[in-house]
Amino acid sequence: MSARSSKPHEVVERALELSRADGCVVIADEQSTANLRWAGNALTTNGVTRGRTLTVVATVDGKEGTASGVVSRSAVTTDELEPLVRAAEAAARGAGPAEDAQPLVTGVAASPEFTEAPAETSSAVFADFAPALGEAFARARAGGRELYGFANHELVSTYVGTSTGLRLRHDQPNGTLELNAKSPDRTRSAWAGRSTRDFKDVDPAALDAELAVRLGWAERRVELPAGRYETLLPPSAVADLLIYQLWSASGRDAVEGRTVFSKPGGGTRVGEKLTDLPLTLRSDPNEPGLESAPFVIAHSSGGDESVFDNGLPLAGTEWMREGELRHLTTSRHSAGLTGLPVAPGIDNVILDGGEDRSLDEMVANTDHRGPCLLLTCLWYIREVDPASLLLTGLTRDGVYLVENGEVTGEVNNFRFNETPVGLLGRVTEAGRTEKTLPREWSDWFTRAAMPALRVPDFNMSSVSQGV
Repeated sequence: MSARSSKPHEVVERALELSRADGCVVIADEQSTANLRWAGNALTTNGVTRGRTLTVVATVDGKEGTASGVVSRSAVTTDELEPLVRAAEAAARGAGPAEDAQPLVTGVAASPEFTEAPAETSSAVFADFAPALGEAFARARAGGRELYGFANHELVSTYVGTSTGLRLRHDQPNGTLELNAKSPDRTRSAWAGRSTRDFKDVDPAALDAELAVRLGWAERRVELPAGRYETLLPPSAVADLLIYQLWSASGRDAVEGRTVFSKPGGGTRVGEKLTDLPLTLRSDPNEPGLESAPFVIAHSSGGDESVFDNGLPLAGTEWMREGELRHLTTSRHSAGLTGLPVAPGIDNVILDGGEDRSLDEMVANTDHRGPCLLLTCLWYIREVDPASLLLTGLTRDGVYLVENGEVTGEVNNFRFNETPVGLLGRVTEAGRTEKTLPREWSDWFTRAAMPALRVPDFNMSSVSQGV
């Protein structure tokens, strides 16, 4: 008999009953996905999947301190439940004292829906989207372009139970749409992506129209050398850069002098101005349309994340307020080490405080002083230097030339070298904040809202042959 035939909360309760450790955390993740894929203006595949992963954290109080053991497994049967709990306990007994050891969280009100069945998605989530996509195929075919891409919807119900009495649950919907339009000879390509909770706010016709315009821009090709260019970064590209910045904003690493947020001579840069524009970078589990878990869900410890913090309530956090660095990420343990406030990571990010201008309006606001580039998205982003947070990566699916307030053609792709922190300090214009899909990090992070940014001297370090 599979443990999946039992309700997730029952599995959590049974694992806690089986525990012989001094402390225990059990996390059950119930996942369902539905997807569509298409190529050449026709659907190719679709499918629905289900799965469950169970994570057991055992803590053992020894003479030298508290140790933890973590074991995660999928498709656990009822017969395998006790061996899983024992494996976590054995891992704890075999480990040395956990550096991040803290008392398990207490005093958090139980989720009313903890004992209810998990939320599930199905192909019904595409009931309105799929017919609209079919109409977009017809328009694309008539317009001489081919559409490729996929739509994926995931629903994860997470149940967290602890030996200290926590019984918490969070349902997380996550939808992504990526759409490529190509010319029949495949020499021109344009991309658009969207993040959505339920596919009710995604319009394939509007996306196809946007891509048709971009393919039109690409009919004129201009070759440009590497160099520093005035550049308009769309929200997707801004999200990819600032998500990496957020991932690198460890309070402990900053105090230890290892990151761009370390102050020369000791301490952190909290309190410093990162940009002269009144931009605020924040995360909030209750942000409308970008809702995320309102409590810590930690399947492992590392950096500024700790399994001992499971269930710790999360509140809105301003990482940067009106240009000033305000917080770095910390667990309870690393906050104690550094003297910084407790500020765990939150699964969304918003940059606001710009002007109420669309990207099209920012293009129109570009004067004739020199060539300006309009990017589509970034990909293959890698870290070059953690001390400055220097990143490298490539442009993809359309870099366009803006002259005298309008797009006049497509240029070649580039490799870039930029640091998000330095870029913030050089931004001269920020537009309207809107929900966006970060293309590079969409497998790990999808809940973002960003403005387009104008950078006067974005560093295109070399020409790339990428598409």
